[in-house]
Amino acid sequence: MNLNYIHIIIAFLTSLVFSLIGTPFIVKICNNHGLYDQPNNRKVHKEAIPRLGGSLFMPSLGVGVAVTLAVVYGSLQKDFDITLSAIMMAIGSLLIYLIGILDDLNGMKAVHKFIIQTIAALVFPLCNLMINNLHGLFGIYEIPIWISYPLTVFVILLIVNAMNLIDGIDGLSSSLSILILGSFAYLFFMLNSPLFCIISTSLVGALAAFFIYNFYGKVGGLKIFMGDSGSLFLGYVIAYLAIKYQMSNECNGFPYREESLLISFTLVFIPCIDVIRVALQRKFNGKSIFEADKTHIHHKIMQMGLDMHQALAVILTLFISICLINYGLYVGNLQMTYIILINILVYSLFIWIVTKFKAQI
Repeated sequence: MNLNYIHIIIAFLTSLVFSLIGTPFIVKICNNHGLYDQPNNRKVHKEAIPRLGGSLFMPSLGVGVAVTLAVVYGSLQKDFDITLSAIMMAIGSLLIYLIGILDDLNGMKAVHKFIIQTIAALVFPLCNLMINNLHGLFGIYEIPIWISYPLTVFVILLIVNAMNLIDGIDGLSSSLSILILGSFAYLFFMLNSPLFCIISTSLVGALAAFFIYNFYGKVGGLKIFMGDSGSLFLGYVIAYLAIKYQMSNECNGFPYREESLLISFTLVFIPCIDVIRVALQRKFNGKSIFEADKTHIHHKIMQMGLDMHQALAVILTLFISICLINYGLYVGNLQMTYIILINILVYSLFIWIVTKFKAQI
């Protein structure tokens, strides 16, 4: 299957248009049934906002992928084979999507969501999709399957919940996801892996439409939040693409690429390191790691006196800076272990600075 720029544009535009048209209907449903994200003392917004914007991510992705594959395979006059692994991954995605919908509609206990997320995460190793090589991190390369399985499930849960918990201000989760998915679209295109490029591009289209309504929509008009149905699904897809890209298995992944794990790590670093810090801080303070508070990176930046848009710009700048730093260090032949340690140091220094500045204002 050969993919060209026309197919990428089709995937993006199909998903974009579907989401642009569908979002006003979702807003209307939320208004008619009182499905709002209510303000409270730990949230930034002060008004009740419709919260089901992310419910369109999975349908938009499905439509974008289906239309693009129909165009591609129609032009080739070939049938598209659906594998058992693809079916299982679709089931895992649907499970994550449905628990997000249920949480947005009726609310779910964090522990219950975590259990179902774990079940969905187990689909990855069952499909032989896992972290099977650390590419020299701490001097480790190939790892045994009894380590690979739990490590893969842990990383999936980390990414899923990181993308969920960083969704705290307008445009943050969607814009970060656009950058991450856009990067994966390019990376898979360069690997001549069209399906994963189409998946990434289609979801970027859905996110671009959501960003317009979320960031520029007016309260009482078409402003909408993605909710857990969107953020959990985003995390699951990003985890899928990140683990798929870093795989070193010519039968089920891609040929060995020294930099693949570092690239996947770099793209998910900011949301993941932030959720790890917050969880450790809660544990250190004797609280449950599931207890909501205002200690995430966007909260800390806004506590400096910045508004949501300024906080968004700061976090995106940090994300891009980490990407550029890692690229420069890798080109400079620095070992991945030291690059990751430098990332942690940069992030820690950033958090220390914003916390220190907050204490002085």
